[in-house]
Amino acid sequence: MSTATYSTDRPPNVSGASLEPQAAVARHPLDTCADDVIKVLRDDGSLDPAHDPRLDPAEVIALYKTMVRVRQLDERLVALQRQGRIGFHIGSLGEEAAILGSVAAMRPQDWVFPCYREFGAALFRGLPLQRYIDNMFGNANDTVKGRQMPDHYTYRAGHFGSVSSPIGTQITQAVGFAWGAKLKREDLATLVYFGDGATSSSDFHNGLNFAGVFKAPVVFFCRNNGWAISVPTERQTASNTFASKGVAYGVPGVRVDGNDLFAVVKVTREAVARAARGEGATLIEAMTYRLSGHSTSDDPKAYRPDAWLDPWRRLDPIARLRGHLERTVGWTEAQDREIEAALEAEFKACVAVAEKAPPPPLESMFEDVYAEPPWHLVEQREQLKAGPRPKGHGER
Repeated sequence: MSTATYSTDRPPNVSGASLEPQAAVARHPLDTCADDVIKVLRDDGSLDPAHDPRLDPAEVIALYKTMVRVRQLDERLVALQRQGRIGFHIGSLGEEAAILGSVAAMRPQDWVFPCYREFGAALFRGLPLQRYIDNMFGNANDTVKGRQMPDHYTYRAGHFGSVSSPIGTQITQAVGFAWGAKLKREDLATLVYFGDGATSSSDFHNGLNFAGVFKAPVVFFCRNNGWAISVPTERQTASNTFASKGVAYGVPGVRVDGNDLFAVVKVTREAVARAARGEGATLIEAMTYRLSGHSTSDDPKAYRPDAWLDPWRRLDPIARLRGHLERTVGWTEAQDREIEAALEAEFKACVAVAEKAPPPPLESMFEDVYAEPPWHLVEQREQLKAGPRPKGHGER
């Protein structure tokens, strides 16, 4: 059990109701000390040998660098949105270990079905930073051609599915994809991300029920970050944990310290191995915390006092992993500054290219629906191209 020190006073429920009936729900860092929560990284930076996934030091450093880059990107994209240069951003501040640890445990042939907070996973799977920034601007180089809001990316070459905004829809998509692969006897599993709020969706029920019955090779990864926009976890469910919800579907559940990179890698690897053996799905509840607003359109101070974040800030997943690297390889702040300087230069270059790129051509709205467009759509497309443009709008 962790020996970290922090106040044992739980913050009051937003509604004023007592938290006692759901005392096991992760609303406070002490909840991650429960005996059933998998933990590896100790407070002194050492690893628990009983659960150590034995990552190569070079792999740990690479993951740490990616986590730092993702954090820096979050900060810069929020700044761009505040400047009015992009319209929206939804970040992963405080959840980097849960996202990067889980995607790092997947095999190259496996597929990832994101929620909308996992841009770090897409970058880890090879999505070029330029393509991601193009998506943030919705320009002509955007893979999804500006048809979706920012942070709705996809990367087929990296086996990374498209983001869709409706809550929970990616769950059934991941199950269907995995089931199809099983029917074709393909050796792959799917990893699907969703928040605690999505466990109240019908797609969560349908996805877990189907996966349980047909033993589909799926890793259900619930980021229990405390909030579904402004709805706190204790108002989301009466269950003691989200992992326990798998019992009704015949899907084993496991809880893990989501701010512990090594623990996340361990449980995800085991879920993938289980799927590869034909034993079916696993439900993982990663207990982490959303340190920022839901998105740049959200003001968390309206429902969450800033003081509530203090104990979670002391469990920052990046700081914890840095402590391990300081202990094992003598990591320094100078190396951190090198990562940040490199990201700053690359980010500025990508933004400069993205801002100069034209918007997607209007006629592109007719693409990607039919293999051969029917005559009436061809006719409408030509009429659109020949038609007038609003004042100030040139050829697009």
